[in-house]
Amino acid sequence: MTPCPRCGAEVAESQEYCLECGLRLPGVSRLGPLPASARSLAIPLLVAALVAGGGAAAAIALTRDTATATPILTATGGSDLARVPTKTTSTLTDWPKSSGWTNVLVSIPKIDGRDEALARAEQARKRGLRQVGVLDSSRFASLHPGYWVVFAGVYTSQPEATSRLREAKGVQRGAHTARINR
Repeated sequence: MTPCPRCGAEVAESQEYCLECGLRLPGVSRLGPLPASARSLAIPLLVAALVAGGGAAAAIALTRDTATATPILTATGGSDLARVPTKTTSTLTDWPKSSGWTNVLVSIPKIDGRDEALARAEQARKRGLRQVGVLDSSRFASLHPGYWVVFAGVYTSQPEATSRLREAKGVQRGAHTARINR
């Protein structure tokens, strides 16, 4: 027991305040003295923090890409993407100004590009299909927007289109008949 510096009352070593006068006693921490085991952890924790920081810096340096970044293209459902000159094949069919029926060979997301759709259409034409063409699905109410649609044939009725579906499925297994509304 030691005396209080203000009033002289006896206080215990672990006491933070004098019970008589309320003085906060000097040199006493709220949590008590730091145990020896906690003091011995300070150096290993500091070393671990330095190693972790160095490792993070090394990982960032090693994985940093110094090459030119490739732009990411996204289709947002609009009807037109930026006009880029593409090679057009005059042997592909354009959709007429009226509604009708056709056999859809494949729908290619716009993000994959029109050139991919043109290549698939040209491939179908070379395999014997007639009246093969490519549509921008965003321009037709009856089609789901955001795709290039490769089609084969323009027909006035569903039975007429269905009668040629087997031929289309011989070229593209997933081909199906669809109405195209202008």
